[in-house]
Amino acid sequence: MPHHKSCKKRLKQSQVRRMDNRHNKASMRSTLKTFRAACSSDETPTAETLQGIYSVLDVQARKGIMTRKRAARLKSRMAAMVAK
Repeated sequence: MPHHKSCKKRLKQSQVRRMDNRHNKASMRSTLKTFRAACSSDETPTAETLQGIYSVLDVQARKGIMTRKRAARLKSRMAAMVAK
């Protein structure tokens, strides 16, 4: 346990941020999973759903939850799935 006041505050802040990041990451994964399931089934995803995925990935990259390159790679893969 931290002894200094500032270290206690830092510990509390890091725990809150960790929970926020876990929530954001989990929601992103579930969004990608539903999108992939829609692509693999008979449904054809629209451009609006693809834009929604782009938005989610861009927000995650902006917040630092994933790198920009990973977001770009996922966006490219999602666009390729729609194009098939």
